[in-house]
Amino acid sequence: MTTEEVIGAGAAILTTSSFLPQAIKVVRTRDTEAISLTMYVLFTAGITLWGIYGVMTWQWSIIIANGVTVVLAATILTMKVLAVLAAGRKPGAPSPN
Repeated sequence: MTTEEVIGAGAAILTTSSFLPQAIKVVRTRDTEAISLTMYVLFTAGITLWGIYGVMTWQWSIIIANGVTVVLAATILTMKVLAVLAAGRKPGAPSPN
């Protein structure tokens, strides 16, 4: 394994694992109120593109890290969209009292 591959793998492990606590918290509590729908749409799209880039360039650290992260981000995004739809309000609107 080259130095570049070790650095890439380390970066992939750190960034993906840093996202895990947020995903676990959202799945456990089902609380997405403080999460920005726009941010998660953009983030999930960006992670998906990084994954595609990894596949196109055959960079396994990028493929694996973004594959795991896109599953976690898509889970949170789905929960956020469902919460917004269930509340019958537009994204970003204040929650009803």
